[in-house]
Amino acid sequence: MPEYSFLPRIVPLGVILLDFLFLLVAIPIEALIMNRRLKFDKRTSSFYAICINLFSSVIGWIIFFFMEPMLPVRFKSELIDYIFFNQIRYAYNIQTLIILTAFIIFFATFLVKYLLLRVMLISLREPGKNEQVSEPIIKRNSRRNYKSKLQNTNVITSLLIGNALSYSLIVMILFIRAAYV
Repeated sequence: MPEYSFLPRIVPLGVILLDFLFLLVAIPIEALIMNRRLKFDKRTSSFYAICINLFSSVIGWIIFFFMEPMLPVRFKSELIDYIFFNQIRYAYNIQTLIILTAFIIFFATFLVKYLLLRVMLISLREPGKNEQVSEPIIKRNSRRNYKSKLQNTNVITSLLIGNALSYSLIVMILFIRAAYV
């Protein structure tokens, strides 16, 4: 049997399944928030929620695999212990780092999701829906600017609420996992 150097010898199946569970938790919550707050229909909100969560998860794993070789040996061993054995051996000063990393991941994921949603909204816009030019240009431009600022704020708020709810439920799942495993 030929050896493939790009295939890992040990597959962290538990981490892969846990990430899949996180996606199964986050997608419906964020789709519901998009449906209710952004007034998308159910199919569109589900599509956007699936896309932004899958893409942000892939981007997160890519960043993780680029950052992991740069970690100090102590943190690498702690990470491997947590991924494969679900335990942290040396808990000194690691809680602060975990909390800081969790905040960074939350806001980085929020930023990635926001950028992905904006790109999708712009790229999937129907080309035939351009607004007609009317005579009161000054009034219209001020209304349009206000409307775009309001829509942008609504998208940011909705994504922040959806991200916070999904991350809260994910943290609850992690606490339950730590208590019973």
